[in-house]
Amino acid sequence: MRRSMILTFVAALAVPGIALAAEPGGGEGWLKPFAAIAAGIGMALAAGLCGLGQGRAVASAVDAMARQPGAAGRIQTAMIIGLALIESLALYVLVMGVLLLFVKWPV
Repeated sequence: MRRSMILTFVAALAVPGIALAAEPGGGEGWLKPFAAIAAGIGMALAAGLCGLGQGRAVASAVDAMARQPGAAGRIQTAMIIGLALIESLALYVLVMGVLLLFVKWPV
């Protein structure tokens, strides 16, 4: 397991270098491939962790509503505000990823 993770990591780092070595002089520079990788990894992490956080928040809210049905309205309001704040993380990462992909990198 550990060996395959190390090989995957090395391969991910080696591929942009091979692609840049094949370019004839100039090109977009070496930052563009790494920006695409960073945007992809950042969005994957943000989406996965936001999904986990939202699942835990909803599960806790449903559990709290089952224990105290009288406070269900206040719990639901707090849950919706919390879900909006959790989702804002994914939106911020999406904006940063789009900026990374479309910025004009120096040569």
